[in-house]
Formats: sequence, C-alpha cells, structure tokens
Amino acid sequence: MSIVYLRMKKSVELPKYQEVTLKNIAHISIDSSYKEELDNTTIYHITKKDKNIVVIDSFLIIDYLNKKFPELELQVIGPAQCIIRIHEKKKPLSFLLVVIVWLILFIGTAMTIMNFHYDVSMQEVQQKLHFLLTGQENEFPLWIQVPYSIGLGIGMLLFFNHWFSKKFNEEPSPLEIEINNYQQNLDDYLIQNENMLDDERNNR
Repeated sequence: MSIVYLRMKKSVELPKYQEVTLKNIAHISIDSSYKEELDNTTIYHITKKDKNIVVIDSFLIIDYLNKKFPELELQVIGPAQCIIRIHEKKKPLSFLLVVIVWLILFIGTAMTIMNFHYDVSMQEVQQKLHFLLTGQENEFPLWIQVPYSIGLGIGMLLFFNHWFSKKFNEEPSPLEIEINNYQQNLDDYLIQNENMLDDERNNR
C-alpha cells in the first residue's frame, strides 16, 4: 500500500466557478503513478452560494479520497484546513480616485505630524537648542529645522522599508507584520466559525 502525504495550503485565491482540484489546495507527496491522478482529482466546485470564502477541511478530503482510492494510505501534515478566497476580475483604478485617496492620506499624515510637534513644543525645543549651541536667539533656526524635516522623511521610509514598490532589504516592515497578524487572526476566525457551523449542521 502506497502512502500519500498531504500538506494543506493555508489559503489560496481562486476565480469564481472554478473546479477545485487537490493540487489547488494541497501539496502532495507520493512515490507512485498516482501523483498526476491525485493532483487532478476534483474536490469541490465553487458556486454562487459560496460568495467569497470557502473553507475546505482535510477530514472531508481524506474521507473522499479513501472512497475513491482505497488502496492508498493518506496522511495529513501541517494545517488541517485550507481557506479559499474567491476573487473576481478587478476593475482598473480610477485616476481621480487615486488622487483623492492620496490627498486624504497626505493631509491626514501632515496634520498628525504637525499636531504631535505642537503637543511636544518642538519649535520651542529647537529654538532653545539653537540658543544653547550659538548663544543667540532665533525664532526660525532653519539649520536645525530643515535637516530635521529631511531626516523625519528618511526615517519614515526606513521604518516602513518601502520606496513605492521597492524594498530596501528583505525584512518585513512593521506594517506588513501587522497585516500578517491581522490575516492570521482572520483565518483562525474563519476556520473556527466554519467548524461551529459544521457542528450545528450535524446536530440538526
């Protein structure tokens, strides 16, 4: 009896109305001629009722494959479920919408920085720093303010590790880590919610 190792993919994106084959949602390892047949085995068919999320449980896959391939021994390693995100063809973004969003983010960020500087009396601090270094009073010590402003912008770029689509190094930015944590929490919730729905269906 041949042993089949299945490792479920944590999440995948598939288009609407597609037949979901085993290779779409799992990695397969087997030393036999069954590999291609298993890869192309249809597990699920996406319909309108599925909306935008489908959770496939490895137990259901094993149950189905055991009936279809009784001569194989199936073992699952890794995640127990695969989350299928159904995506539609995205419409091209409107240039006007991009400009509006950019302006909102720019103005919001600028106001946040200015309010922070006002709260901590940054201008007074820079004036006192200028007085300590030169012994002269100056309302606008530009030789401090200009490098500070440039350094603030460079610091933000280094912090988020991005210049448009380019990254300075392979390390994830704090924003990417937060998005990843949010995605993991969302996946856990979807899996838990799906399991609760299955229990309710079985108890009826």
